[in-house]
Amino acid sequence: MRLVTMLLALLATAPIAATAAAAEEGFVPLFDGKTLTGWRKIGGGDWKIADGAIRGTAVKSEKEHGLLITEKKFSDFAVRLKYKVNKGNSGFYFRSEEGGTAGVMGFQAEIDMNRATGGLYETRGRAWVVKPKPEDVKTWCKPIGQWNEMAVVAIGKRIVVHVNGKKTAELTNDPGRTEGYIALQLHGGQDMDVEFKDIDILEIPLKK
Repeated sequence: MRLVTMLLALLATAPIAATAAAAEEGFVPLFDGKTLTGWRKIGGGDWKIADGAIRGTAVKSEKEHGLLITEKKFSDFAVRLKYKVNKGNSGFYFRSEEGGTAGVMGFQAEIDMNRATGGLYETRGRAWVVKPKPEDVKTWCKPIGQWNEMAVVAIGKRIVVHVNGKKTAELTNDPGRTEGYIALQLHGGQDMDVEFKDIDILEIPLKK
C-alpha cells in the first residue's frame, strides 16, 4: 500500500521519471527485446523485431486496423515505453477488450506525428475524452523519426499520461472499464511505420 500511496501522490505533481525512480525495482518488461512472446497479432499490417524494437508497418491499401495485443489482461499499473513514429497514426491501448471494427474497444493513449499525441481516446465508446490542442502537442513531441517516451498510469478510476516528461492527460474519476488488454496500433487506411521499445510495466499492487 505504501507504493500505491506514493504513486498517487506523485501523479498529481511529478512526471513519470519521479514515479519510476520511486519504484524502479518493481518494473518488469512486457517486451523482451528479441521476440513477441506474450503478444499476438490482430488484423492487418505486419509486426517484426528490428534492432531491439517492435516495428509495425502497413500500406494505405490495407483498410483493416492492425494490433499487437498482450495475451494477458491488466488492471492497475504504470507502464513506460519508447516509441518512434515514422509514418501514420498509432496508439497505445490499455484496459481494452477484443472486438469491434477497430479490433479492440477501450482506451487509447494517442500516438501520431504532430496532432494529438498524449490525448485519450475511447474506441467504440466516448471517442475523445481528453484531446490536446495541436499547439500544446508541439511542446512535448519530438520531431518525426526521433524516439519519444510515454508513460501511462491507471489506478482505479484515475488515469494519467505523460509524454517526454510532460503531463498530457489526466482523469480523476473515470467511469470506464478498469481491466483489459494492452495493445499497440497500426491505423487502417494509412501508410504506417512505427516502432516501440523498452516497454515496462509495474502492476499495482505488486504481484507476490
